[in-house]
Amino acid sequence: MCAQYCISFADVEKAHNNIRDSVHLTPVLTSSILNQIAGRSLFFKCELFQKTGSFKIRGALNAIRGLIPDTLEGKPKAVVTHSSGNHGQALTFAAKLEGIPAYIVVPQTAPSCKKLAIQAYGASIVYSEQSDESREKVTQRIMQETEGILVHPNQEPAVIAGQGTIALEVLNQVPLVDALVVPVGGGGMIAGIAITIKALKPNVKVYAAEPLNADDCYQSKLKGELTPNLHPPETIADGVKSSIGLNTWPIIRDLVDDVFTVTEDEIKYATQLVWERMKLLIEPTAGVGLAAVLSQHFQTVSPEVKNICIVLSGGNVDLTSLNWVKQAERPAPYQTVSV
Repeated sequence: MCAQYCISFADVEKAHNNIRDSVHLTPVLTSSILNQIAGRSLFFKCELFQKTGSFKIRGALNAIRGLIPDTLEGKPKAVVTHSSGNHGQALTFAAKLEGIPAYIVVPQTAPSCKKLAIQAYGASIVYSEQSDESREKVTQRIMQETEGILVHPNQEPAVIAGQGTIALEVLNQVPLVDALVVPVGGGGMIAGIAITIKALKPNVKVYAAEPLNADDCYQSKLKGELTPNLHPPETIADGVKSSIGLNTWPIIRDLVDDVFTVTEDEIKYATQLVWERMKLLIEPTAGVGLAAVLSQHFQTVSPEVKNICIVLSGGNVDLTSLNWVKQAERPAPYQTVSV
């Protein structure tokens, strides 16, 4: 596995030791009403309760602690990344712990709450257009201007290894888990989780979930080759607008068992279900996993896959932009479930 992929399970173990003193062991919660709707036993890994409000601190902190000491000149002048918000917050927080300036390239369309949080943690924000190309171009410019080190949000091996620590916790918290369902954008989280799961319990399924409007992971698996989104996706799930990349694709290709795509209405419906039934203020990106499990396509999954852990990736909700709530369609099952 070491030779095939950018990380191995040993890297995840090292990341766990590297960060566990500074991140939360997030809880796994259940909901009988959602079990009834899904027809399976659901377990929700609540990364919305993680420091900085998402799973991203795991990878960011591992990168800062693991990569920075390896630089020949000691502490770098700055760290730089591009992010729709959550990785930017996490990297800023992690860099601040080490006294390192952070520069975050953020698309102008990123949620206001995430931009404000990045600034509150002490980073300098530089704006880009929404496309991956614009983000990369502006990031390269800032790196040259600041002499900073790039910590990529999803292709940096140390970041991927850090995200894989989620799976270590899940296997301890839900020993009888049959599958994990993970939102996928750039693929850092699902790649780290897949490496870990397939090393420790290869029979456990790893499923990716993504918006139909940003289905590059699905298309890549279908075609057997990396197939990025041709245009910036339009989706309520702002945290998964990025395409999978050169480091995450081989892991996803080989170790992720299937990819489920969901519509915008399915994401909205699932997100509201979690708000209303579990009282958890997740962001829409975190609703993508539940949306996948409730989708028609998921009914093709064997009923033997009964205990399913869904990663609720974050809770950085822009409360000022919730005009979409009234527009979300409620499928009939919501109204016919008995309490």
